[in-house]
Amino acid sequence: MKRGQLRDHFVGAGVKRLSGVDAEPEKSNQHEVNTTREMRDRFLGEIHEQKYPVRYIWLGGDREGFSVEGTATHYDARKNIDGRSEWRLYYPSNAVTEAMRGGDTLFLAKHNDGQLYFIVAPEGSTSEHQLLWLFGVAPKGKSFVSREFPEDGPELDFAARYILDEIGIETEDPDADGLGEIIDPLPLAFPSTANFSRLARDTLPDVRAEDDPDVALLMWLIREEALFRRLEKRIVSKRLEEGFDNEEGVDVDGFIDYSLSVHNRRKSRMGHSLENHLEAVFRAFGIAYDRGKITENNHRPDFLFPSVTAYHAAPATGATNLAMLGAKSSCKERWRQVLAEADKIPRKHLLTLEPGISEPQTDQMEASNLQLVVPRDILGSYTEVQRVWLWNLRDFIGHLKRGR
Repeated sequence: MKRGQLRDHFVGAGVKRLSGVDAEPEKSNQHEVNTTREMRDRFLGEIHEQKYPVRYIWLGGDREGFSVEGTATHYDARKNIDGRSEWRLYYPSNAVTEAMRGGDTLFLAKHNDGQLYFIVAPEGSTSEHQLLWLFGVAPKGKSFVSREFPEDGPELDFAARYILDEIGIETEDPDADGLGEIIDPLPLAFPSTANFSRLARDTLPDVRAEDDPDVALLMWLIREEALFRRLEKRIVSKRLEEGFDNEEGVDVDGFIDYSLSVHNRRKSRMGHSLENHLEAVFRAFGIAYDRGKITENNHRPDFLFPSVTAYHAAPATGATNLAMLGAKSSCKERWRQVLAEADKIPRKHLLTLEPGISEPQTDQMEASNLQLVVPRDILGSYTEVQRVWLWNLRDFIGHLKRGR
């Protein structure tokens, strides 16, 4: 199943470590960065005073990011000096450029539609690691390091699509048109997440968790995402056709509320879908579990093995027949929540779909007696050092089968 390539979205990208002069207004009033010959040859060009539309994106470590639409001007600062040129990209002040500091990493990528993506992430952050892996380029020295993306590059896997979605790039499923016969007959309303997850699995009858749980989990998730986006497009299009009007004219608040509801539904649905498909995996392997049951202090681990009854009957320490698994599509700082969810189980397990979590963060997990579980096809976005101790889903199932 062809999943597209990075070149379908970006022509090329450059990366550099920002200096104080590049990033901080109190150290420089210029608000600009120098571009290189390679960047101009590969994707920026050399049109003096060319104004680009720009999406400025701040990915502030483990906090929520934000973006600002704006422009930037590419110009030759020495145009009138014979035999010399010095190309710079001038950017106006905005919320993103005000947030960045010297030492942060700037990714400057050109989209196929001509828009520039000006993405800033703190050094050593998960966001930085993810983008370095996605674009396949790393900073060196004071200047940009850049590359052009080939037309015969590797297909976008789950990890790459995840990262693109984080910066607002929606990847079209190549089989989306073929899903119409499944989605189009449905009423214009969202089914429950459990029913929608079941529908996704039913449309992939040849995918069996018993054959490969890691592959099955991701294929089910990808299929459900494609089905959801198809149905969402129908429902949202119908709502937009109805318009947002009230007695006072255009209902701006109503439109904003609806837009937020669409965004929040997307975010919450993925977490529920992940749990639904994990549940199907455990059933396929005949593994006893309880989902979302109360332990201490009203905590509700996503999965307890073999049951909540066994958990409460176990002694406070020393029980060897128990296990727990948290399931989070993305970790951020929320991974720490798992540590308090089952006091009788000293070694916690957490499955995530997030690619390329930074080494400092996974080091903290390991030091906190938390075993991170990552589907096998996402493991390639992690470093070799991290992969030494990371588990995939089959590893975790083996752990359960061996009696914890």
